[in-house]
Amino acid sequence: MKESLLFTPCTIGPLTLRNRTIRAAAFEGMAAGNAPTDLLYNYHRQVAAGGIGMTTLAYASVTRSGLSFPHQLWLRKEIIPGLRRITDAIHAEGAAASIQIGHCGNMSHRSICGCTPLSASTGFNLYSPTFVHGMRHDEIVDVAKAFGQAVNLAREAGFDAVEVHAGHGYLISQFLSPYTNHRKDEYGGSLENRMRFMKMCLDEAMTAAGNDMAVLVKTNMSDGFRGGLETDDCIEVARNIEQCGVHALVLSGGFVSKAPMYVMRGRMPIRSMTYYMKQLWLKWGVRMAGRWMIHDEPFREAYFYEDALKFRKALKLPLVYVGGLVSREKIDMVLDSGFECVAMARALINEPDFVNRMKNEGEMRCGCDHVNYCIARMYSIEMACHKHLQDLPTCIQKEINRELKRR
Repeated sequence: MKESLLFTPCTIGPLTLRNRTIRAAAFEGMAAGNAPTDLLYNYHRQVAAGGIGMTTLAYASVTRSGLSFPHQLWLRKEIIPGLRRITDAIHAEGAAASIQIGHCGNMSHRSICGCTPLSASTGFNLYSPTFVHGMRHDEIVDVAKAFGQAVNLAREAGFDAVEVHAGHGYLISQFLSPYTNHRKDEYGGSLENRMRFMKMCLDEAMTAAGNDMAVLVKTNMSDGFRGGLETDDCIEVARNIEQCGVHALVLSGGFVSKAPMYVMRGRMPIRSMTYYMKQLWLKWGVRMAGRWMIHDEPFREAYFYEDALKFRKALKLPLVYVGGLVSREKIDMVLDSGFECVAMARALINEPDFVNRMKNEGEMRCGCDHVNYCIARMYSIEMACHKHLQDLPTCIQKEINRELKRR
């Protein structure tokens, strides 16, 4: 019987992980005033104590203009002590610490980001909803430089790695995708031009990283809808990321403003999502139109696996698989297929010590049932598994029960 790779060390650039597991960069919603809280500290300390190789805080905006939520991190000098407290706790438990850095582009509002939201092109984002303006050349340069500044701040805060968010329809992805990039200058048109901003951001990040910080990049394998990037284009993007010298790719897919459930799969519980919203117009708008805007995508374990194999064949650098891993069997399957690491989010929200349980119990499965309640509430308050909460509102419990009966 082949020996499992799961609990063997893994090297990503200058960093060596104790095993091949990563807590994926899934937004926790555990910031206040765009700064870390005790909730964020306790969650990541718990995941580190649960045996993870590296845990990733998600996501930290590189500028105020890149904030999409009021309860999201903004990586700046003032929050370094709070972040250092978290990284010290993670390291004390034997895990490495990473932070995802990014810019949301058009996925914001003036009240949150302090300006008319930025994007590759001027237009209207129905998902937010808001008008957005196409970035000027000076803004493009400034935001790219902010990625390098964010890496330096992450180092100061004690992080071992950063993960640059270049997927899911956020700003870098908005430049890459023909769906959102209609520019007529050197940043638009051909795929080579549309990759220009991404390369600028990665060059700044790699220069700042030097020899002591690992740099991972999250990239799409498909935007998940007609008119967006398809797999062949995404492979070309990945090859260009590889040429930038980054240390690993995290393979994902989907576009938050067009195909959000392509990222996470399953069904969005709309009642749960709107229950926690404070703005009445948004609450009722999403309740009425949410099922039309947020289409279901069938969930199955390891749902990105077949697409990821195409990228494994095309690339040489280390690859991190993420997408629907909840059992030791599928995790071993992925690692045996040539992927250096596996990343998980919902499994570790349900069971922060899932990695230790796999180590101690061998073949097993976590208790996540993928009703996506944790994601639904994340838009307004902190992410949490419904199984950990007492006295859920009756309307939410009914919605969860209906979803479980549908299967």
